[in-house]
Amino acid sequence: MACATQSREDNAPTPEETLCERCLEPFLSAEDIVSYRNGLFHQKCFVCVQCFQPLSLAEFYEHEERQYCKYDFQMLFAPFCHKCGEFVMSRVIKVLGRSWHPECLLCDQCGAQLVVTGLHKFNGRPLCRACFNELAQVQSTGHLCQTCRTYVSKSEMIRYKGDPHHPHHFKCARCEAELGPDARERGADLYCLQCFDKLGIPVCAACRRLVEGRIVWALGKPWHVEHFVCHQCEVPFMGGRYYELQGRAYCFPHYQARSGSTCHICCQPVMDILARFTNKAYCPGHFTCFVCDRKLNEKSKLYEIDLKPACKECYDKLPTHWKKRLAKLHMLEAYN
Repeated sequence: MACATQSREDNAPTPEETLCERCLEPFLSAEDIVSYRNGLFHQKCFVCVQCFQPLSLAEFYEHEERQYCKYDFQMLFAPFCHKCGEFVMSRVIKVLGRSWHPECLLCDQCGAQLVVTGLHKFNGRPLCRACFNELAQVQSTGHLCQTCRTYVSKSEMIRYKGDPHHPHHFKCARCEAELGPDARERGADLYCLQCFDKLGIPVCAACRRLVEGRIVWALGKPWHVEHFVCHQCEVPFMGGRYYELQGRAYCFPHYQARSGSTCHICCQPVMDILARFTNKAYCPGHFTCFVCDRKLNEKSKLYEIDLKPACKECYDKLPTHWKKRLAKLHMLEAYN
């Protein structure tokens, strides 16, 4: 924070060569003058370079020889303290990629002021030396119970919401028995192994493990989302569309390659085959008379012309000699 002095020259003429540093205009007799860094300013000219509001002579801030009011200096340059969330206007300590007031930089374990005890980093946490040594030992031999803050061995530990605990601090959410190391977590509750087995949690058809998070029901079976994959390329569907063939799920390209039922016109898989004509499959929108484009169906009277379907109306319009030749050709094909 910087400060300036204010002077008043009563009943004394201002020398003509004395000019305001900002507007370069002379001062009037008996005018309030602001003196700062060997320069003189009209009081109205001594302003914040950001908002152009007059600066308080008792409190303003300087950055790179430019003057700012408190608000603009905070918005532009002052860091936030990670602990209290307030602006750091004086001494700032930068630790772990964050800014702190000196009095706010405390041991994450015991609360001691680290500017006094010294700082040690442990898994992204600021610690005093005593707590650092303690947690380093815990990390090598076991874990620190987040309920009682004492050691718990890896063989006896359970995890609840990601944190290690002694199991005896909890009871089964169903039978209220004291839990052991074999306790299981589901949602926000912990269960003994016997009660957990009775919850009827579905088993993934792929890995044969319990599906406790997101679940996909497909092909009449439960799956982990990441385990429901194309039978051919094993790429997860991740909630997207799949195609079933002989009890297996396929992505579109591999279904198309395996099913062989592709529309003769659009070459897309025919999910609901409307008709087959001359050993060719057609989807509903493309099974039409090749002459007039009229849509055909299974009840339509069909005629083959050059291996293509034709409706009765178009066939009847053909010349008589064409009809005879087509009939003779069909008879020969049937005979062979």
